[in-house]
Amino acid sequence: MTITAPERTRVRTDDRAHVFHSWSAQAQIDPMPIERAEGSYFWDDEGRRYLDFSSQLVNVNIGYQHPRLVAAITEQAAKLCTVAPGFANDARSEAARLIAEVAPGDLDKVFFTNGGAEANENALRMARVHTGRHKVLAAYRSYHGATAGAIAVTGDPRRWASEPGVSGVVRYWGPYAYRSAFHAADEHEEGARALAHLRDTLVVEGPHTVAAIILETVVGTNGVLVPPPGYLAGVRALCDEFGIVMIVDEVMSGFGRCGEWFAVDHWDVVPDLITFAKGVNSGYVPLGGVVISRAIAATFDDRPYPGGLTYSGHPLACASAVASIGVFRDEGILEHARALGRDVIGPELRALARRHPSVGEVRGLGVMWALELVRDRKTREPLVPFNATGAAAAPMAEFAAACKQGGLWPFTHFNRTHVVPPCTTTPEEVREGVAVLDAALDVVDRYYTGE
Repeated sequence: MTITAPERTRVRTDDRAHVFHSWSAQAQIDPMPIERAEGSYFWDDEGRRYLDFSSQLVNVNIGYQHPRLVAAITEQAAKLCTVAPGFANDARSEAARLIAEVAPGDLDKVFFTNGGAEANENALRMARVHTGRHKVLAAYRSYHGATAGAIAVTGDPRRWASEPGVSGVVRYWGPYAYRSAFHAADEHEEGARALAHLRDTLVVEGPHTVAAIILETVVGTNGVLVPPPGYLAGVRALCDEFGIVMIVDEVMSGFGRCGEWFAVDHWDVVPDLITFAKGVNSGYVPLGGVVISRAIAATFDDRPYPGGLTYSGHPLACASAVASIGVFRDEGILEHARALGRDVIGPELRALARRHPSVGEVRGLGVMWALELVRDRKTREPLVPFNATGAAAAPMAEFAAACKQGGLWPFTHFNRTHVVPPCTTTPEEVREGVAVLDAALDVVDRYYTGE
């Protein structure tokens, strides 16, 4: 049942009068009110249904309104809504134990935060205190959050307004074979040259001054860039050689999104710190954290850790994480995500590329994919320029509008559309969404100028 017209008016009026929205020019937006959601769909205030190919912000990994998570939150709220982080709590202890069980190697302690940005903030702090060094190497194509330290290590344009920021950040180019910064001929050469570039950067910066290298295992918003074979192992080797902490940001790629508990499991690489959030409980209650290796945890055995949060390990959030991990195990979410990517999403998107010249490349893993849209396949000219706004961004805006008109909610960024539905989405639902993408790409093809 849809809400009444007066209720719809009140929601919109109060929002515009009192809510200050993220990343937005406040006078230029008109946020859509969402009434309800279930599974892979949500409904607006007028009852229109959308198949969510964005998982909101790539976080609703087990879908909307999963009854086990709703029940776990309700039961925890009836027992204990909140407790300070200095106490022990059954929900927090169990969530930490379960996360440590699925983490690679000897990463077996968890520092809980409220989200991914705070997780990255604390990982940076841990690395700097552990090593006694200050510099951090971070990739240009990256996003690590909007708090002071996290935005400083972010590479994409969202950092510009916050500069100058936290000191000690040094940027490097990660691998991206389709638009290689290293003039590589293939994935293998791209990985090798990216590692050589990273080593050169370390050498001229002084590796003895570098506390950490931070990277998204699979780059998320900035392209869904799956690392070439051997690249992550090469980063691990560089960190070992110079005593540098390897931080992998799995806020987006973790907990089933790439078909594994953590995306690094695809390459059998064990970092020193893993940051997580989003998919750990599908965002039902704010939660993030850092999974910590024994060596780094031992640094704080007899010296206080210089950080903390009032809501670290919040019982409602941790109870939902416990339930979520149970769902992943009992319902075969990882296996489903792997199969969905391998057998449905990948093949369906490659078929789109054969039908639409504007699709320059298809790439992805599990339930994390992207279509790179171009004006010319030969020159690889992007459909819209880097960080385009206004009229320059119009082709992507038209594409997104066509998707929404067809009942699909897309995730677009620069010249890409990402295909990141909930990991529980069915093959039939994926094909339903791909059919809408197929029609929307007809709009993009009109801008194609290649042969």
